[in-house]
Amino acid sequence: MMNRRSRRGPRVLYLSFYFPPSRASGVYRARATANHLAAQGWDVTVLAAPLKFLHEAIGSVDEKLAETVDERIRVERPRLNQFIWERDVRRFSRFRQAMPVTSRYIYDLGQRLFPEHYASWGWASVRKALRMHARAPFDVVLATGNPFASFAAAWLIHKFTRLPYVVDYRDSWTLDLFADEPAFTDEHPVWAWERRVLRDAGHSVFVNEALRGWHAERYPEAADRMMVVANGWDPELLPVAEMPPPPSAGEVRAPLSFSYLGTVTHAQPVEELVEAWGLARQHPDLADANLNIFGHLGFFRGSDVQLLERLGLDPAANKVDDPVSGVRYRGPVAKTDVASAYAESDVLVFLAGGARYVTSGKIFEYMASGRPIVSVHAPGIAATEVLRGYPLWFNADSLEPERIAETMIAAAKLARDLTPQARAAAVAYAQTYTRERMLAPLEAELRALAGVPRPTPQPEEVPA
Repeated sequence: MMNRRSRRGPRVLYLSFYFPPSRASGVYRARATANHLAAQGWDVTVLAAPLKFLHEAIGSVDEKLAETVDERIRVERPRLNQFIWERDVRRFSRFRQAMPVTSRYIYDLGQRLFPEHYASWGWASVRKALRMHARAPFDVVLATGNPFASFAAAWLIHKFTRLPYVVDYRDSWTLDLFADEPAFTDEHPVWAWERRVLRDAGHSVFVNEALRGWHAERYPEAADRMMVVANGWDPELLPVAEMPPPPSAGEVRAPLSFSYLGTVTHAQPVEELVEAWGLARQHPDLADANLNIFGHLGFFRGSDVQLLERLGLDPAANKVDDPVSGVRYRGPVAKTDVASAYAESDVLVFLAGGARYVTSGKIFEYMASGRPIVSVHAPGIAATEVLRGYPLWFNADSLEPERIAETMIAAAKLARDLTPQARAAAVAYAQTYTRERMLAPLEAELRALAGVPRPTPQPEEVPA
């Protein structure tokens, strides 16, 4: 008689609040992780955010991205109490309308149990997970944060079932990445939660060595179970585009196109970018060049006006293309369409906020395009460890606009004369950071924790 595991692949429960169609910054790692596990024979169940929250509370979705999720993956969406996000009194429950103070007291009481607004989703995920596990047992739990209610849920599921679990820090829970200091006071209950989660986790995963080191120093008892799984890029979403042929003799070259692809946020040095761009355009090689901004402006409704103003554009006049400055806001680009945006770009601008612990998943995609990359970020962020080996990288190592402008001019000169050999070397370096390569060690550790060996490849049948 066949045993349970011989009839199906190992079962993983993946707690990933931000999962397609969400367009949150970490959703690409979550999507790639689930798809990779499914491709490796895992039976994958994802617990994700309610669609109502994505559409109504934050208005942040990319429906095309949802189409790239492996059809074998089962996605469930436990309930979330949207108390803190609901602003329309007409949509309040009868109880909240009648007793607003009591409603707030009850909500705050839940925050004492777990200090995060997503706590209700975490509790709902535990209840759903236990019911599903009773019907068809899981082998291992994987949780990604933020939100970190997923970590608490994984810990509770472990306590009830003894299932091993892994937590994936695609973001930091207790470290403020932009201020480079702890995000909470020493007395805050979040520290006790993080300690117990890391104490019992089979592994904890970080996107770069700097973050792993910070947590290993704070939680030495769990340091031997900490590992780095860097972000990567998805070849199925970003086929390597061919470079345009060099212009023939006498042909007028098109203006150079500098591009930033990604979400623009308030944490990024936008003013420094705009000032540096204005200085760079004073050079003859860049006098007619354009700076294209592809992507959303912020993650939430209402953030676009301020960010357009910071880019030197006029939202009141619906002016998103300034021929004087050469700055053009091109709007959002679906993940499935980014290849075309890269194809029309000569130089990419890596605009990043934060300090030394920041990598940004976007940088891997930038490298895969084989274009020159200009850095616009604080010196010494973790992304420089990745970029250091990229042969087409231009780094001012400063946020002084004059220094950044110099790197833009140098990148423009290289873009004009970029050889197929130089681009091939850049793409070859990027190939070492594909998602499959990055996720393979994590998949192996999940198998080890679940006690599920990798299937032995069957020999190919030789025709008679």
